[in-house]
Amino acid sequence: MNILGIDIGTGGTRAVLIDETAAVLATETAEHPPFSTPAVGWAEQDPDDWWKAGVLVIRKILKRFPADSIGAIGLTGQMHGSVLLDKADKPLRSALLWCDQRTEKQCDEITRTIGTDRLIELVSNPAITGFTLPKLLWVRENEPTIWKMVASILLPKDYVRLKLSGDGTIDVTDASGTLLFDVRNRKWSQEMLEAFKIDAQLLPKVFESVEITGTVSRSAASETGLRKGTPIVAGAGDNAAGAIGMGVTKPGTVSCTIGTSGVVFGVTEEPRFDARGRIHTMCHAIAGRWHNTGVTLAAGLSLKWFRQNFGGGKDYDELNREAEAVPAGAGGLIWLPYLMGERSPHLDPNAHAAFVGLTARHSSAHLTRAVLEGVAFSLRDSLEIFKANGATVESIRLGGGGARSPLWCQIQADVYGQDVVTLKADEGAAFGSALIAGVGIGFWKTVDEACETTVRVAETFASNLGNFTVYDQQFEKYRQLYPLLRSLQTVKEN
Repeated sequence: MNILGIDIGTGGTRAVLIDETAAVLATETAEHPPFSTPAVGWAEQDPDDWWKAGVLVIRKILKRFPADSIGAIGLTGQMHGSVLLDKADKPLRSALLWCDQRTEKQCDEITRTIGTDRLIELVSNPAITGFTLPKLLWVRENEPTIWKMVASILLPKDYVRLKLSGDGTIDVTDASGTLLFDVRNRKWSQEMLEAFKIDAQLLPKVFESVEITGTVSRSAASETGLRKGTPIVAGAGDNAAGAIGMGVTKPGTVSCTIGTSGVVFGVTEEPRFDARGRIHTMCHAIAGRWHNTGVTLAAGLSLKWFRQNFGGGKDYDELNREAEAVPAGAGGLIWLPYLMGERSPHLDPNAHAAFVGLTARHSSAHLTRAVLEGVAFSLRDSLEIFKANGATVESIRLGGGGARSPLWCQIQADVYGQDVVTLKADEGAAFGSALIAGVGIGFWKTVDEACETTVRVAETFASNLGNFTVYDQQFEKYRQLYPLLRSLQTVKEN
């Protein structure tokens, strides 16, 4: 019997099929249309594009493996997005995505209404533009006609679940990123719902990640080719599922993942908060555990943006080869990766990216290396907060597209001053969701067991002390730049 994991990402949907040993049997992807940006800082997607992509990857898998060989389905996906549905479960508008920055006013309102300290007490996180509640308030204030028709609210992966099974449910990890969830007690926050007049009936039922939420419906079976009655397991948000796929289940093990965004993820045995709200506190995919995450919004996006605009037609491998010839520190050039504002540690939707220290001797190779180093600096920002809050960082596992670049892996080891490892089965969040689903139907007794028996190290990158010394000095300069440049930023784009 096999397990299918499906990841509803921002750029596309990915499916991974594994067997009872967690060997990867097949992978398939389908791109989504680019998200729309009706205004600067806005980001929207049509939820039905996720479903179309999901159907496509499922059908591709089923061309090679019979439907009755699939014992369960696990779901994961981009977090925080707002899917607003009418009474017929039809989307009322495009979903506002995790990277949408339009809700600064609503975040200020949330903070004023609840208070900074009380907000951390209630939902473990500050009001952030990417989270779900500010999006709901924006729609209610700016599109009241649509808001009056809202019958239910889901997050991206759970809209695909709805299409698969007819169940409007969510898991604890995704719920943690809504600002409506009592993360400490793993339930919706009645005080937050009452304070912002959100009807609890609009919200989905919450499950732990390994619980079965429903089965494939007759209509979904007809559309996808799946077997009617196939169990669907709750799964997890992409950060939490990705961490499971990397074996990050216990305190001391940390993952640094570079995809479109960059995420530092560490496990805690009890909720561990940052009083200043610079990192997030959320439920782990394992019941009775929590995790902290630090997020930089433009990690892989920084390199993609640079290549598209200044790469001169070079592919990523060529850019990496050129950057590898540049010594650590990029000749004093520093990149601040704030193309989409920033979350950790600055919580500033208006932060701007910048190259600092340009001189006539710098080449495009220096700029490429500075981008790679700047993203690593932004991830180290979160690691330093983890440590300051008392967390141990015994081992660091790298994932995402960034882990496929040996140069970027080595830069991270040198920036962090600590050895880092990549993994043999780096299949991302879809793989993690498949492991979770395997636990849900009894392939493994626990998520810990699943990870211990399936996740293996591929390569170790040893930290270079000489490079770390260079980067340590560069990092201190990097940390001083944001407040200096923020004080000069007086004009806001419309």
